[in-house]
Amino acid sequence: MSLSYAIASRVKDYFMMMKFTLTFMVVFACVVAYLLVPGVEFSLIKVLLLFAGGILVSGSANIINQILERETDKLMARTAVRPLPGGRVTVTEAWLLCVLTGVAGVAILGFSFNWLAAGLSFFSLLLYGFVYTPWKKWNSLAVLVGAVPGALPMLIGWAAGDNALSIGGWSLFAIQFLWQFPHFWAIAWVAHKDYSRAGFRLMPREDGPGKMIALQAAMWTLLLIPAGIAPYLLGLTGYISAIVAILIGGWYLWKAIQLYRKADVPSARKLMFGSYIYLAVILLALLFDKVKL
Repeated sequence: MSLSYAIASRVKDYFMMMKFTLTFMVVFACVVAYLLVPGVEFSLIKVLLLFAGGILVSGSANIINQILERETDKLMARTAVRPLPGGRVTVTEAWLLCVLTGVAGVAILGFSFNWLAAGLSFFSLLLYGFVYTPWKKWNSLAVLVGAVPGALPMLIGWAAGDNALSIGGWSLFAIQFLWQFPHFWAIAWVAHKDYSRAGFRLMPREDGPGKMIALQAAMWTLLLIPAGIAPYLLGLTGYISAIVAILIGGWYLWKAIQLYRKADVPSARKLMFGSYIYLAVILLALLFDKVKL
């Protein structure tokens, strides 16, 4: 094996542990929130710094998650190929990478923006890595706990631009917080057998997927419609974003209703992919319809 191939393979494993693709979407939400702060203008350097800091912190949290779940990851088909259960990366090496990325990410946010954003990112890292991760084996309240660090990127981005936790930031946090529930439960529905084998308890009912869970997903999805309109009511965005929020929110709600009607894996998978489409559309609508001061 050549040295260049070995290095490329190790870098690929590092990116896999950091869940780079998922992390990119999380950090995109953070950047959108930053750019929505009144008075903040687009700066490529600032955006790149925010991306770098966010990716490093989120990646560090994901590494903690995989270190703590390395044994259960061996039990699930989709995670058995990860670097730690696959034996390609040692636990010591993973902890070292976790500390380096976490410290670097927090430092970038602190020195490039402010220490409120840096502190929130560090809190999010700890909450996801050391509270949400083990909680998944205790009971389904893990979804509620995990929804907080899942939505904090919005608040981190806002804090990076405003250096305060004002109502605008909380309105953005609310969108991503509410979004977590149908998103989580759709994934848990699709991967129910794998999750049960690993001992994860992410469903709000012990008997697993069913109409009651689909109904709860639909209720949380319904709440996203007024939450999506809130930035317009607060004067952050124009009326176009409110129209888009109603339309995409209604479409997402329909996906949840279809899951309630059919209560099957294909409908859950459609809701899962629909959650990604919803989030991308609402974020872009808010960003492009920002009110210029």
